[in-house]
Amino acid sequence: MVNTHRKLILNIYCSAIILPQICICSQFTSSSNDQYNENPGVFPVATNGEPFPWRELRLPTKVIPLHYDLFVHPNLTSLDFVASEKIEVLVRDTTQFIILHSHGLEIMNATLQSEEDLRYKKSGEKLTVLSYPAHQQIALLVPEKLMADLRYSVAIDFQAKLADGFEGFYKSTYRTLGGETRTIAVTDFEPTHARMAFPCFDEPLFKANFSIKIRRESRHIALSNMPKVKTIEREGGLLEDHFETTVKMSTYLVAYIVCDFASVSGTASSGVKVSIYASPDKWSQTHYALEASLKLLDFYENYFNIHYPLPKLDLVAIPDFESGAMENWGLVTYRETSLLFDPKTSSTSDKLWVTKVIAHELAHQWFGNLVTMEWWNDIWLNEGFATYMELISVNVTYPELQFDNIFLNDCFEVIKSDSLNSSRPVSKQAETPTQIQEMFDDISYKKGACLLNMLKDFLSEEKFKKGIIHYLKKFSYRNAKNDDLWSSLSNSCLESDFTSGGFCYSDSKTTSNTLTFLEENVEVKDIMTTWTRQKGIPLVVVEQEGRLLKLRQERFLNGVFRDDPEWGALQERWYLWHIPVTYSTSSSNAIHRHLLTSKTDTLYLPEKTSWVKLNVDSNGYYIVHYEAHGWDQLIAVLNQNHTLLRPKDRIGLIHDAFQLVSIPSDVLKIVYSVGAQTTEGWNYLLEQYGLSLSGAEKNKILYALSTSKHQEKLIKLIDLGMEGKVIKTQDLASLLYAIARNPKGQQLAWNFVKENWTHLLERFELSSFPMRIIISGTTSHFSSKDELQEVKLFFESLQTQGSYLEIFQIVLETISKNIKWLEKNLPSLRNWLLISI
Repeated sequence: MVNTHRKLILNIYCSAIILPQICICSQFTSSSNDQYNENPGVFPVATNGEPFPWRELRLPTKVIPLHYDLFVHPNLTSLDFVASEKIEVLVRDTTQFIILHSHGLEIMNATLQSEEDLRYKKSGEKLTVLSYPAHQQIALLVPEKLMADLRYSVAIDFQAKLADGFEGFYKSTYRTLGGETRTIAVTDFEPTHARMAFPCFDEPLFKANFSIKIRRESRHIALSNMPKVKTIEREGGLLEDHFETTVKMSTYLVAYIVCDFASVSGTASSGVKVSIYASPDKWSQTHYALEASLKLLDFYENYFNIHYPLPKLDLVAIPDFESGAMENWGLVTYRETSLLFDPKTSSTSDKLWVTKVIAHELAHQWFGNLVTMEWWNDIWLNEGFATYMELISVNVTYPELQFDNIFLNDCFEVIKSDSLNSSRPVSKQAETPTQIQEMFDDISYKKGACLLNMLKDFLSEEKFKKGIIHYLKKFSYRNAKNDDLWSSLSNSCLESDFTSGGFCYSDSKTTSNTLTFLEENVEVKDIMTTWTRQKGIPLVVVEQEGRLLKLRQERFLNGVFRDDPEWGALQERWYLWHIPVTYSTSSSNAIHRHLLTSKTDTLYLPEKTSWVKLNVDSNGYYIVHYEAHGWDQLIAVLNQNHTLLRPKDRIGLIHDAFQLVSIPSDVLKIVYSVGAQTTEGWNYLLEQYGLSLSGAEKNKILYALSTSKHQEKLIKLIDLGMEGKVIKTQDLASLLYAIARNPKGQQLAWNFVKENWTHLLERFELSSFPMRIIISGTTSHFSSKDELQEVKLFFESLQTQGSYLEIFQIVLETISKNIKWLEKNLPSLRNWLLISI
């Protein structure tokens, strides 16, 4: 992580290193002299027993890549691939080795050519290759020192098996209507899996251009980030596709696919060709995705005032895919249920999901691809923005889908986890691949989006939009960090926008009730650092005394009450937020604004009012509690005339009330669930699951199958999920989650996880999203001390084996909260039941 204690990255500025046709921007700090030469004994040992010349997880910055020339030939019969690459590098400081990432690749040969060698077509010098698997790194040792400010070409031949999982360059299968199983090869590199497909500088800061060639059989097609420029015939009837050189980008965005898919295409207003690919039998389900993609691409180009920089955009439905989708630049890959839409079996909620995911991935073409975070600690800059832009884009392009409500629910969902003590800050140190993988969670996606929405409401939509356009244009094809965004948003409010009162108004309408307030001495950075650098969510306590409005902020902790002994200790840290408070009153339609920067504050209401409602439209990321008669006054308003409060304000009141008291929380789905309760119905549904081509329908059927009260049927589902033929292994996590929600399946699912832990790790990485779903989904409903102890002992046994995840702590805290809630409320519930009876 780039932090205040160990900065590896300097502020971005163009240095004096000017080479022909290139300006190298100094986003890298120079390393000191080769420590390896000074004291090789302190360095790790390579696989061959020799000292490995680098000991850090992050790569050195003495050598940076400029261009990759990559050739790949996958064999879909033997399920492996051979490949070669030439990496043009720039040496920034004298060195005797080059460190690259490589994971699971067999390096067969490596050579080095200088600029002079290339000019006179001299053969390269053979390099010694050392491997250090613990850091997924290789070292290329050169016979003579590489000189600063010179370019070199590194050539590497390598090979590997197509991966069995869902990362790197892996195999995926699907069944045709005729029952034939077909294999395709596909990549998925985010965050740290490009190194599984080719040796590379696999960190987001090392942007480069990529020229890709794919060799294939004539029955297949090849796709990559850029359009194909030519196809060459090779021996044995093979074909070799050459693709245009990419724009400058990070390794995790590189993509290529070899498949036999069919497509439908259209052209955006700007001339970009958009194509949707799917297996031939599902081609008919691609048309809605094309319509949505064209609409959304047009929207983003207009909104950002920046053209999509590539000549084409492909969206591909992959039969086996771990996440919902991946934003590879120009070649976006999706789980089938996130892209395909069957009008016969898909519901309105399925349409909303497909639209939402397409909107998210297309937003990434700007946020993430064009401008990329410097390091994974700020992944929320990618994911939070893409999630926020779902709201903006879908509201405009598909207003009938009422996405506002979905977004509000996303904010409510993340509040649940963020109010646990085991939550984490939005921006957090992450160094190892496991730590990096864990950053892809609701905090990055949903909390990040909710914070941006709150900031937009604070600055005004106009100023916020101006700021992000400034940010995108300034850092195009480069990397950025938190502070760069805050600076762009602050600078978007120019001196000419201020009036004498120190307010920055929306538009020129100084009489508007929607003005946003910005004190002269307040920086966006000062506000937002309090939200990104500390975990949790604030509780704003408000009390009205006549025309005085007393405000107090504290940390909101789900399941921890003021009379609990640990409450004070959990509040003691520096939990102080700069909260953009909004409020409305009975006496005016105006939205009043105040920046709460201290633990307590008092406001003077301009006129007498019978009630006050904080957090207008639930745009703020905080919980509100009304002391004295505050709740009573609002309840009276709702009883007399609920329309006096905005719809989102009414929803927000209900949400906050439920939060303040740790309550644990489509017709076709219900019909299937009822049918699954009989043996005949269950067997019929399982048969229909295997026959259905609709991912949306499959999801509904699988959920229904998991509601059976017969354990032998639940065991059969799990077996089918592990086998991976009828039920795809990618769906095993959601299956176990659903079974654990069934009272007959709770213990069954948990026992399966304990007994098959090793087998699960063969299918999913420990830190992957499916494993986190499996762990939390099979345990977080537990509510007894015996169950807590059992889970704790199991997690401790894993920790002794070197396996530990943050999700373990989250689960233990959730179970403890469940126990505490029961202890606190069970007597009351029993009394209530006795009275009811």
